[in-house]
Amino acid sequence: MTEKNSESLQIEFNDNNFLSSLFGVEDSNIHLLEKMNNVKIQYRGNVVKIIGNKISIIETKKALEKLFVEAKNGVEIDEEKIKDTKSLLSLEINDNSQLDFFIQTKKRKIIPRSQNQKKYFQLLENKNIIFAIGPAGTGKTYLAVAKAVSFLQQGLVKKIILSRPAVEAGEKLGFLPGDLKDKVDPFLRPIYDALYEMMPYDQVEKKINNGIIEIAPIAFMRGRTLDDCFIILDEAQNTTKIQMKMFLTRLGKNSKMVIVGDKTQIDLVSKNDSGLLDAEKRLSKIQDLGFVYLKDIDVVRHDIVRKIINAYDE
Repeated sequence: MTEKNSESLQIEFNDNNFLSSLFGVEDSNIHLLEKMNNVKIQYRGNVVKIIGNKISIIETKKALEKLFVEAKNGVEIDEEKIKDTKSLLSLEINDNSQLDFFIQTKKRKIIPRSQNQKKYFQLLENKNIIFAIGPAGTGKTYLAVAKAVSFLQQGLVKKIILSRPAVEAGEKLGFLPGDLKDKVDPFLRPIYDALYEMMPYDQVEKKINNGIIEIAPIAFMRGRTLDDCFIILDEAQNTTKIQMKMFLTRLGKNSKMVIVGDKTQIDLVSKNDSGLLDAEKRLSKIQDLGFVYLKDIDVVRHDIVRKIINAYDE
């Protein structure tokens, strides 16, 4: 941002009592907005001055005004809230259309952070089988688990089933110590991590113990019909063609299924054996299914993750 190309704009807030919540401890929220929008923010009393290019200034003004209203309503303004607000404004999601564009769990409210995530949210709401394909950190599994928890808490399904192929273990699974749960748990850890973010730890454990949340390798799906379930298949790129067909045909009444995978992370001996690649070719024209492709621009982990993905792609 060069000063000679900069413009400025002033906002006057009508209530000083909430400015400390808006600005954050040691102006941490101000500094974050400056970094995110490439602007300079100065203030004296209740008058805020924004310096930068015209588009960035307008975006920052809208964000500050929306966050000020939230602060007045007693909402904590932190990094997540600021990022959510920026996403809502940039994706043009208004309060009336939010039903399709947020996932509410008892622990938190989740909104899309990119155009592709916005499409993912719409598919999760409107399709029975959804394929989410893309690199690590784009929210594929996280958003699917969030939607599953939301459906369970609303009483829309009776059970969540979370599965993935234990490819990394190969034939050595039998040699690992412990019962089946002990053996497959390491391969299901990302799913557990997502669950613990959506629900209190003791609730997750209770629902796993009483079978309301079932976490199992894909082999355990054979021969079943899954009614009133929200089913997620993670690491789908490592299923075989036979496993993928078997899994997809388990879908029963009042159920939703999300298949999540990364085509760059196939651990099978031959990539051509991947059930995900095969399903993509065979099923892409079926209207009742939804496909969403997430890319490096959709990475919601640390900024450096996006740079790492780009470096490897090059």
